[in-house]
Parts: sequence; C-alpha cells; structure tokens
Amino acid sequence: MSDFKNLKIEEEKGILHITIDREDKLNALNLATIEEFRVVFNEIYDNKQIKAVLLTGAGEKAFAAGADISEIAELNELNARKFAENGQEVFQLIENCPKPVIALVNGFALGGGCELAMSCHMRVASANAKFGQPEVNLGVIPGYGGTQRLTQLIGKGKALELMMTGDMIGAEEAKSLRLVNHVSPTKEEAKVKTLEILGKIMSKAPLAVSMVIDCVNAVYLSEEDGYQMEANGFARCCKSEDFKEGTTAFLEKRKPEFKGE
Repeated sequence: MSDFKNLKIEEEKGILHITIDREDKLNALNLATIEEFRVVFNEIYDNKQIKAVLLTGAGEKAFAAGADISEIAELNELNARKFAENGQEVFQLIENCPKPVIALVNGFALGGGCELAMSCHMRVASANAKFGQPEVNLGVIPGYGGTQRLTQLIGKGKALELMMTGDMIGAEEAKSLRLVNHVSPTKEEAKVKTLEILGKIMSKAPLAVSMVIDCVNAVYLSEEDGYQMEANGFARCCKSEDFKEGTTAFLEKRKPEFKGE
C-alpha cells in the first residue's frame, strides 16, 4: 500500500482502516486528498488481502467538514466542471468497490464530507455527527454526487429541503431519514459497531457480497437492467467454489469456509 500525506492507512485482520488525517483543517477534502482516495481505492480493488474498508476522519470534531474553500474560490465555469467530474469519478470508485466500505462518521460531515460518506455502502455515526449539504451558502451546489445520492437515500422532498436551505441535521435525524444505518453514543462505540458489521459481512462469500453491491447500485442506473444483472450475478455465483462450499456446508450442518473462489 502506498504512502500518503493526507490519509492514514492501517490494515488489521483484512480490514483497511482509512483515516482522513487533516484534523487541523477539520479533515477538509482538498484536491490532494481526493487524488489519494483515487490511488488507495484502485489498490483496494486489486489487493486480495483486503476484504473490507472502514473510512473515518481523525479526531472527534469532524469526519470531513467539506471541500477546501480556498480551492473552490478559484474555480470558474470551465475548470469547475472538471473539478466536479474528478470528484464524482473518485467517489464512484468508492461506491462501486467490490468490497464493503463503511463510513464511520464522527462530528461534521458537510458538503464534500457528506458526499464522501454517502458514496460508502453504509454509514455508522457517533451521536455528535452532523450531516449537511450547505453549498448554497457559497452560491454553488453539491458537485461530488450529493444531489443524486442524497435524493436516492432520503427521498426528493427532504433532499431538496436540506440542499436548498443548507440546514444541518444530527445523527438521530439522519438515522430516521435512513441516511445513517446505526448511531452509537461515542466514536469508539461506533467503531465497535462498524467492525461488528464488517466482521459479519467478511464471514460470507466474497463474490456473493460483491454481486450484491453491483446489483443494488444498478437500481439507480437507468442504463442498466438491474433484473438482468441480478440473474447474471446469480449465475456467476453458482459456478464458484464458494457456492459449492456454502451449499455443502448447509447440507452437512456445518459452518462454511469461504475462500473467495
């Protein structure tokens, strides 16, 4: 795994822990950090030792408090489009990762930080988490996929309200809106819950987990036939060694030992 300036990377028992390590900047997502995410997720795709990803922010105050405003202030119509497309491309890498990615959200997840959390497959929050897309306060809109993912997750009406008012919501409201899967009192307890979920997922057949991710993502892609993707994924699983192991173990009344084959 590469060395990074803005991301702290640690691997433990097959789980890659990625921490945005810019605590003095409230873990703001500058262009350099976005590029580091591109590199690390490309490596995750190809690294068979990594089975899952936990993504969080350093410290207690912020998961990621948005993009770097000094960089945004320099944008114009021409380079702003490339700026947005670049971020969208990287966040799609995260969303389409064949291995489970859970955002452990502590403190502020605003603007690009909220968009980053939404690109992960699930979100577990500490009680002090705050979510929002306050870009209208700067005279702009979300550019890293926020208008699409927030609407998919919580519905049109509430998404419009949050993006047009710029309001923040707390962890419990985010959970009630289904933006967050679980809320724990502290960051440490949220981490325990995140690792518990990842542990359960990692005990299942890796190919089947990957196919679930692909098929669920296809729900939101108008150019994809999600039902056909499901049938294809089902067929692909049925020719795997893990399928043979899973069905045999069930019939023999024992725990399966999946090998990702």
